Amino acid sequence: MPIATITFQKLIQDSQDYGSNDDHMVSRVFFNLDIDGNLYPDLYADVKQIVGSAIESSPIEVSNPGGYKGPFDHDAFSNAVERYYRSLVGATGSGIRISGATNVRMRNNTFFATGVAKFEVKSSGGPW
Repeated sequence: MPIATITFQKLIQDSQDYGSNDDHMVSRVFFNLDIDGNLYPDLYADVKQIVGSAIESSPIEVSNPGGYKGPFDHDAFSNAVERYYRSLVGATGSGIRISGATNVRMRNNTFFATGVAKFEVKSSGGPW
């Protein structure tokens, strides 16, 4: 099976430009994707979470990568994006660490942080 390597570049956290509103925080993760030597640069995925939920433990939604339509494993991709996102924000985040606070909302924070994740692509034929 082909191996996907994601090289994360940055996160823009809770941006109205990507759809944040009073109900949901939408953040965007930017990355390059390499699948067995084929590079797909400058991709992104949106991360959506309910406003007021625990950043470090509440469920999040991860979109498909914008700009890529090839074979993939969305579950493995979503898990990698979630780990990257939570490594930067929340009670244990290295970018913004918030613990024990309520009703705190900080928008449009940009984190330039490299990260790498690898996983097998389930299928070599057809998108997603």
